[in-house]
Amino acid sequence: MSNSTRLSLPMRPIVLALLAIIVLLLIFSFSSQFFYFFERVDEREVGVQFVSGRIKDVVGPGVYSDFGLFVELKRVSSQAIPFSVGDEELITRDKQRIGLMVTGDVFRPRLEEKDLLKSLWAEYSELYLSDDAARVRIEDRAKQAMKVCVGNRNFDDAVIGTARDELRECIDDELNKLAQNYGLRVDNVAVPEVILSPEVQARLDEIVQSRLQTEKAAQDKLKAEAEAAAEQARQEGEIRIQQSRIQEEARQQKTLAELEQQKIAAQRAVIEAERANELARVEAERAIIQAEKENELLAAQLDLEIQSARARAATEKAKAEIAVQLALAELYAANPGYLQLMMVQANASALQPSDKIIFTPEGTIPTLVLPGPGIVPTIETGTADAAQTTP
Repeated sequence: MSNSTRLSLPMRPIVLALLAIIVLLLIFSFSSQFFYFFERVDEREVGVQFVSGRIKDVVGPGVYSDFGLFVELKRVSSQAIPFSVGDEELITRDKQRIGLMVTGDVFRPRLEEKDLLKSLWAEYSELYLSDDAARVRIEDRAKQAMKVCVGNRNFDDAVIGTARDELRECIDDELNKLAQNYGLRVDNVAVPEVILSPEVQARLDEIVQSRLQTEKAAQDKLKAEAEAAAEQARQEGEIRIQQSRIQEEARQQKTLAELEQQKIAAQRAVIEAERANELARVEAERAIIQAEKENELLAAQLDLEIQSARARAATEKAKAEIAVQLALAELYAANPGYLQLMMVQANASALQPSDKIIFTPEGTIPTLVLPGPGIVPTIETGTADAAQTTP
């Protein structure tokens, strides 16, 4: 065996390993054109599926696999691509030089715009896959939009006051018109800075100062006119107030007079009503008095008649009561002896067993004799026909 043969024997495994690796790489690179497994599309991406170099479908977030001839999945980011561009050599319509700084965000087609993505992929796929390419393209179009919007405006319309916001809207509109050609969309456009040269800045300061002085003079004039108008209005207001006060006083006086008339009329009505009530009361009282008098008269008449009837009845009664006595009186008058007899009987019947009789001479005072020891009655009376004297 030769020396070369002996030296090549240890190198053979290494050469075989290298050849195997090369073959595997060739097989892997060649086989990757026929399938892909579990390729993920994030939420901030849009997936573009290819078959034989043509777009098969545009898909949203998810995990995808495919087999076929030259199949491939590419991802398009849907995140915003910020850009910032400045231009210090912009000329306004009145030949003034200014500079602008414009910022914004670039957005690629979304899933709902997949038809737009399919139609423009062949021309602008680089813009969809590379952020730098999209940023550079939009910055170039932003410069063009800035020149158009500034060139159509005077210096004041591009720099001073609210005109800057109008300039921003113009750049936004122009830039979006240009970005539509690439299927891109620009949002959040802003003009954060307006760049002025020292000469322009000095001239702007002079213009602003002059304008301020002019505006101040105009404001002073307006103020004087306003003060004069206010004074005139105040005087007219005072006159109107005075007139309205006089009118109000007259109206109030008229109202008071009407109220006074109404009050007098009401008082008159009250007086008349009170008078009518008083007359009615007097008439009622007179009727009551008349009725009471008539009742009293009738009662008196009735009482008189009653008393008269009572007197007549008493007279008749008295006559009836004394009729016997009158008859006795006539009898006694006609028969004196009978009268004496009746008197004796009356006296005798009037005496009681306990009665005492003392006979005294006429013209003397009787002496009272009290019973006691040694004194005895002088006369006893019994019946009228049995009188006895004792010593």
